[in-house]
Amino acid sequence: MPAGHASNAQRKTPIHDVVGIGFGPANLALAIAVQEHNERCAPEQLLRSTFLERQAGFGWHRGMLIEGATMQVSFLKDLVTMRDPGSRYTFLRYLHERERLVDFINQKSFFPTRVEFHDYLAWCAAGFNDQVSYGCEALALRPVAQDGRVGHFDVALRTVGGAAGDTEGSVRTRNVVLGTGLRPQIPEGVTLGEHVWHNRDLLFRTQELKERPHRRFTVVGAGQSAAETAEYLYRTFPDAEVCAVFTRYGYSPADDSPFANRIFDPSAVDDFYDAPEGVKRALLEYHGNTNYSVVDGELIDQLYRTVYQEKVSGTERLRILRTTALTGVEEMANGARAVVTSLTTGERFTLDSDAVVLATGYRPNDPRELLGPLADHCLTDGQGRLRIDRNHRLVTDERISAGVFLQGAVTEHTHGITSSLLSTLAVRSGEIRDALLSSGPAAPPVDARTEAAALLDDEALAGRGAEAAGVAPGR
Repeated sequence: MPAGHASNAQRKTPIHDVVGIGFGPANLALAIAVQEHNERCAPEQLLRSTFLERQAGFGWHRGMLIEGATMQVSFLKDLVTMRDPGSRYTFLRYLHERERLVDFINQKSFFPTRVEFHDYLAWCAAGFNDQVSYGCEALALRPVAQDGRVGHFDVALRTVGGAAGDTEGSVRTRNVVLGTGLRPQIPEGVTLGEHVWHNRDLLFRTQELKERPHRRFTVVGAGQSAAETAEYLYRTFPDAEVCAVFTRYGYSPADDSPFANRIFDPSAVDDFYDAPEGVKRALLEYHGNTNYSVVDGELIDQLYRTVYQEKVSGTERLRILRTTALTGVEEMANGARAVVTSLTTGERFTLDSDAVVLATGYRPNDPRELLGPLADHCLTDGQGRLRIDRNHRLVTDERISAGVFLQGAVTEHTHGITSSLLSTLAVRSGEIRDALLSSGPAAPPVDARTEAAALLDDEALAGRGAEAAGVAPGR
């Protein structure tokens, strides 16, 4: 080897303070909180961060950016205002830069359209392009240890679709923050296909639909997304029948009254976290109608008026199939056949449709899929659920000193109903940032030639046989 040149094994491995996996609103809010800290702190207090996102670019519920659909949360619950109203990343600052501030005020509304709020999020995200690796999928966390303790993780990753094709690598960090969002909840026995969709892909799939021989869509579900999907299909395809199938008697309105909305206050997270398990279950049950399987009252009224007006005119293009369950779906060459059963009469019938749209909700990604063997070192409660401390960090045994922080619905059992929502993102990002700071600065880079030796020999911790875990787009 020529003098003055170091081998690959002698090069230093850079260490980040935090790697965020997923770059939706949750980790975007964290990126802002970290940046704002770094801009005012001493050099030795800087947090070194990077983010991995499987999508090719920033996007949040793109398939449901229905024209005219509004947010169900106030613009003041943006990524920063509840934590720092003076931040340059507020929704109001966005409006000012877009030269729409006065126009927005004249609307006399707290609720921007979903399209506009997505543009706000993209506006924020554009300031972090140098910190985000798009088209990059996290595969697994691998422990790096010294003296029997895991102080760092190597995040195994795969970059998809680059100029050189798919490539694999890793990044080393003291902490990870999982903001991997939700995955679609699909009814048992149903498989997605060319004519069987989850509503998250609604706008994309309708654009691809070239032939519609049945002139019918079947929408399954009773929540906000289901009602929006039914309304969108009814409006977009004026020659088609839209069948709304749900087991309830009718759409139920969301409780957005002022006192009920206090369940979304940052202080409510403290109340929930400290409450006994029975109280937590009761609170989730009492206030589920603020968020789950409920619909905005104005949209309910609009759909009801449509059904009534069709009765007056003698047509029935919007059919509400209440107390009816989806009991099967069959993909056909030119559509999909939905099998539905009346819960009151037991009558079973089929709906041959151009598409069956499942607005059946989401479920959280299980972080243990990404943790692999490390999951054996995470502590659980009496129901087998992950224990999470107040600062959103997984509770592990004493061998793990590196931190794993969770954002999203996976923390609902400990932090309450806001876990998967926007309402407390601003405050939560500050809490996680402060927890990262309290764990101290990153250690100096380690010599790459010691990396293999630093991996734990314990097969239960350092095993490589775990399945690669795909990371869903963040929410």
